[in-house]
Amino acid sequence: MRRRELWREKLEKPTGRWSFSSGTLRSPGESSLSPFRAMASVKTYVTKLKSFVILFFSPILLLPLIILIPDKFARCAYVIILMAIYWCTDVIPVAITSLLPALLFPLLKVLDSKQVCMQYMKDTNMLFLGSLTVAVAVERWKLHKRIALRMLLYVGTQPSRLMLGFMFVTAFLSMWISNTATTAMMMPIVEAMLEQIVATHAALDTCQGTLELSDKAKAGEFPGNQVMFEDITVQKQEDEDTKNMYKAMHLCVCYAASIGGTATLTGTGPNVVLLGQMQELFPDSKEVLNFASWFGYAFPNMLIMLMLSWLWLQCFYMGSKSIFKKSCICCGQKKQSTKKLAFKVLQEEHKKLGPLTYPEYNVLFCFVLLIILWFSRDPGFTPGWLSIAWVDGRTNYVTDATVAIFVAILLFIVPSQKPKFNFSSQTEEERKIPFYPPPLLDWKYTQEKMPWSIVLLLGGGFAMAKGCETSGLSEWMARHMEPLNSMKPSTITLVLSCLIALITECTSNVATTTLFLPIFAAMARSIGIHPLYVMIPCAMSASLAFMLPVATPPNAIVFAYGHLKIVDMVLSAETFVGPREVLAEYLEGMEWGPHRTAEFTTSKNPQDIQEGDGSQKGLCSV
Repeated sequence: MRRRELWREKLEKPTGRWSFSSGTLRSPGESSLSPFRAMASVKTYVTKLKSFVILFFSPILLLPLIILIPDKFARCAYVIILMAIYWCTDVIPVAITSLLPALLFPLLKVLDSKQVCMQYMKDTNMLFLGSLTVAVAVERWKLHKRIALRMLLYVGTQPSRLMLGFMFVTAFLSMWISNTATTAMMMPIVEAMLEQIVATHAALDTCQGTLELSDKAKAGEFPGNQVMFEDITVQKQEDEDTKNMYKAMHLCVCYAASIGGTATLTGTGPNVVLLGQMQELFPDSKEVLNFASWFGYAFPNMLIMLMLSWLWLQCFYMGSKSIFKKSCICCGQKKQSTKKLAFKVLQEEHKKLGPLTYPEYNVLFCFVLLIILWFSRDPGFTPGWLSIAWVDGRTNYVTDATVAIFVAILLFIVPSQKPKFNFSSQTEEERKIPFYPPPLLDWKYTQEKMPWSIVLLLGGGFAMAKGCETSGLSEWMARHMEPLNSMKPSTITLVLSCLIALITECTSNVATTTLFLPIFAAMARSIGIHPLYVMIPCAMSASLAFMLPVATPPNAIVFAYGHLKIVDMVLSAETFVGPREVLAEYLEGMEWGPHRTAEFTTSKNPQDIQEGDGSQKGLCSV
């Protein structure tokens, strides 16, 4: 009896461990977590700790570099590598990372604080601030939207021409205002037009389908199942065409926004970084790059890349026949409805703006004045207004930054309303109002729209370049890159351009150019290549990131509308990246000629290269 009771107690009391997470008993052999749950939990912890580990352990792990090599260039390299890690991982804001030289260079005795802080507000920063202020005024008074709609109405409403029109308008606006603002303004117009076209096509399909079915039923030409099968096949093809039209129209906007910014010196951040690095590394070559010389080189290049991207999107999404056909998407009634609807949407959007207002006239005047003063300051082929009173020997007292700041100040003075001079007929309330109306811009609105982070990023890059030059890091890198002298310059440029294009897909294009351009300049000087032959293609490659939504803000804005997948962006861009780099390098080679010079290894001025040895004088020849 006793044995039976003990046996029953063992059966009634199951063995095992209590699980506090699930509130149940677990057998001794049962694992607390399944393998998949364990992997998921590990991944969660790694993600949580990633930023903490990178932020605090990166400086500690890099300390042996300073301890083992007690030279100034090693301390400068420590700061640059740390900035590169923080920029690529984004553990702290990019702008805050740009302030590290102001802290670490004085502490590590690379540069004193005064020398470092002077780099954060140079002539290039003022040029960027002035041009951004003009862009803010254009955006505030919707002048860019009026220009875009007017140009689109002139282009026409044929699908292929409409895409080309969107690309040209976006590229033109991106030359003067930020590519982010341009894309954000153009996308609602594109989306509204496509929605109206698709809605009308659906209505036409319903009416046309009903008529066809009734006619075929009366005539008895086809069995019902065959009619149904044909209708489903046609519908699937039309749905696929509609999806491709959405993808092509969305991608053309972000492509054009990135390409258009390369045409002007202030159109994109990498161009401004290039200008600043040239002035910092080669102080005697300030007039090699200016607004007019850069536009003469980059504008034809931009047009070629824009046309190639248009042809590529047309062939990839709509077929090569769509370029030559009058209608590539619709047929019959849809062809006419597409054109009418597109034109109607554009007209309605343009009518909403009303007639050109007084502040728009004033902003347009300031915008045109800025362009004229930039081009006529020192065009190169003829003396500009700079030579009248602002040149003393080799010193030019007025630069493109002076013009930009002049127009920016003008925007805070020019009124946004017509002044009223009829004091006698004014009411009591009107007399209390100040005589001079409010200006086109006020500081509160401007400072909210100004991207101050890019200004700090530019300053951090200039401080980094100054540290490389003063500490001897540039010379150290140049000595170790001399074996590249055996390679062809075109091969070097092509490889470096592709490298920059891949890196900038995942990191900020301004941070990428800021990090690599000083290194490439040192390499070019050591192997006897004109620095601009390497630096210009790399700067332009950093501006042309098409493959991922995180690569540029235009890509992210277009991706947010939900009509594109990452696979679509990668597939349409990966076959376009290679030819793009080859083309950019080829055009650069046409501009810079033989590229090599033995004298440039000891000279800091690109203008010192002589014509007699078969080398180029530089961009001034444009």
